[in-house]
Amino acid sequence: MQNEHEFAYTKADFSRVVNLIYQRAGIRLNDSKQQMVYSRLSRRLRALQLDTFAGYLNLLERDAESSEWQQFINALTTNLTSFFRESHHFDLLSQQMQSSQSHPFRIWCAASSTGEEPYSLAMTAIESYQSFVPPVQIIASDLDTQVLSTAAQGIYSAEILERLSIERRRNFFLKGKALNQSKVKVKRPLSDLIQFRQINLLAATWPLEGLFDAVFCRNVMIYFDQETQRKILQRIALLLKPDGLLYVGHSENLHYMADYYQSVGKTVYKMIDKNMQHKGKSR
Repeated sequence: MQNEHEFAYTKADFSRVVNLIYQRAGIRLNDSKQQMVYSRLSRRLRALQLDTFAGYLNLLERDAESSEWQQFINALTTNLTSFFRESHHFDLLSQQMQSSQSHPFRIWCAASSTGEEPYSLAMTAIESYQSFVPPVQIIASDLDTQVLSTAAQGIYSAEILERLSIERRRNFFLKGKALNQSKVKVKRPLSDLIQFRQINLLAATWPLEGLFDAVFCRNVMIYFDQETQRKILQRIALLLKPDGLLYVGHSENLHYMADYYQSVGKTVYKMIDKNMQHKGKSR
């Protein structure tokens, strides 16, 4: 590794980062992420007035309960999202809602990032039930506390709404005024449908109760090795209702989970009927 960096950063440092983020969050980083790691963690070294990556990593390892661990995870978590990303999923979700007898219809958005996905789910619910108070409950979670804070605020640059229809912009967003004229804020009916929670998918327990009609866990599995993926997907299966659906990312295929899931559409799966899997508690 080259030495023109502001902070001392060696291959051994990168290897330690790889091991630590895997142990804490199950995320696999390959060698192509060396520069990304340097760029993102350098901000933490500046904030803490440290000179070397070794010193920063020593600080983490000295205290397993340090609040800096959350900063470390936040820095290395990638959050790419947009409203109605992979739009076919929301079309299917609307059909699922319209044919469902569930009251409320329960959704877990397991990687909410900055909120575009859960708010898209809420818009879909309002449109599907033709009511601003639909019988829908959305739990939106993420590992990264910073993006959860952004999501809960529901404030965005007006530019990111350009792909939404004029009707959706009018129905679901408030325009900012004066110094905030370049911003928009989600309207109350959307935020009322969503509960934001921090959840680490590797945690021994998840703060979730009951079963879900739909779980959106999109573009998450790509960050884990297959052993970790299987453990998480098995636990998600326990949280799905018998007719519930799991929505995954466009590049994710659950062929290796054929003993638990079967495909019912483009990157959408239902659980194979197993009595042992129909339990109401997270494990």
